[in-house]
Amino acid sequence: MSLLSTLRRLLRHKSGVAMTEFALGAPFLLTAGLWGTEEANYALVNMKIGQLAVHIADNASRIGDTSTLQDRKIYESDLNDVFYGAQIQGGGGLDLYDNGRVFISSLEIDPASDNQYIHWQRCRGAKHVTSAYGAAGDGLSGSINGMGPEGEEVYAQPDGAVIFVEINYTYQPLISARFLGNLDIHSIATFTVRDSRDLTQIYQRDASSPDDIQQCAAYTGAMSVSSGGGIG
Repeated sequence: MSLLSTLRRLLRHKSGVAMTEFALGAPFLLTAGLWGTEEANYALVNMKIGQLAVHIADNASRIGDTSTLQDRKIYESDLNDVFYGAQIQGGGGLDLYDNGRVFISSLEIDPASDNQYIHWQRCRGAKHVTSAYGAAGDGLSGSINGMGPEGEEVYAQPDGAVIFVEINYTYQPLISARFLGNLDIHSIATFTVRDSRDLTQIYQRDASSPDDIQQCAAYTGAMSVSSGGGIG
C-alpha cells in the first residue's frame, strides 16, 4: 500500500472524532468542575466561621460559677474552655487557630464616666491581625461608640455586659489557590450576658497554679491539653 493511499484512508476515517472532541473539551470541563468545587468549599468554610463566632459568643456569655448568694464569677479556665471548644467544633480541616485569630471582648459601661468601653479582651490564633473594633481599655475616654460595623454597633446596658466575638480567618484552598486564592473571612457575633455576672475582673481558680491567659500580645496556634488537665 502506497503512502499516498494510506493518507487518503486516514483523511476519510472518522472513528476517532468523538475521542478527539473529548480530549479537546475535557480540560475546560475539568477546570470548571474543580472551580465549582472550590467555590462550594469556600461557601461552606464561610458558614462554619460564622457559626463558630455565634457559638463562641453564646458560650462566653454563659460561663461562670452559679451561685444564689453572689454575682457569677468567671475564670481564666472558663475562657480557655471556650477557646478549646471552638477548636474542637471547627475540626482539624479548619485549623482555626493556625490559620486565623479569635477575639473575645467584654463590652461594658464604665461606672465612673458612663462611657461604653472594652473591659477585657482575650485572643487566640497565629494570624497577625488586630481587632477591627478595639482593644482592652478602649472607650474609657469616650473613644468608641459601642462595638461593630459603623451604624450597626451594639451597646452594653448599665450593670451588664455584652460579649463581642470577632474571627479573622485565612481561607485554605481545597484544591488550588489559583482558583480563589487565600481569601480573608471575617465574622462577628455578639450575645448579652444573661446572668448577674461579677464584672470586676476575671479570676484564677488557684492563684498558686494559675491557668494560662489568652493574651492578645501573643500569636499562638492550636491549643493542647496537658497531662494535668490544663489547656494551653
